[in-house]
Amino acid sequence: MEHISTANPYFGVFVLFVLTFGAFIATTVIARLASRALAKKDTEKIKLSVYECGPEITRQPNRISPQFYLFALLFILFDVEIVFMFPWAVDFTLLGWFGFAEMLMFILLLAIGFVYAWKKGALEWHNIR
Repeated sequence: MEHISTANPYFGVFVLFVLTFGAFIATTVIARLASRALAKKDTEKIKLSVYECGPEITRQPNRISPQFYLFALLFILFDVEIVFMFPWAVDFTLLGWFGFAEMLMFILLLAIGFVYAWKKGALEWHNIR
């Protein structure tokens, strides 16, 4: 009969992962059962409406510019790319010239993407009126 080897340094992490996953599943099941047991079962017409109070829903005449979404997407893209540069800056001496060349290529690729978005007009705001 073999015993489980606990000599591996990551065994504790694995045990914590299994316990956390089990606690997550148990909490989810208990919350779902409790909410079904404690919820009111009233099916009034007003409760089934879209809003419980306030005016009737009307369609808004204005639109949100798709340019806003493009601008936000570019912001998130370049913000996330900066996060990738942080570990490189921390271990700069460890990576040596190879890491420096790789980061230069990465920055060059970002610069090309930025210039492309700029030339396409993605960074200019247009009002819809």
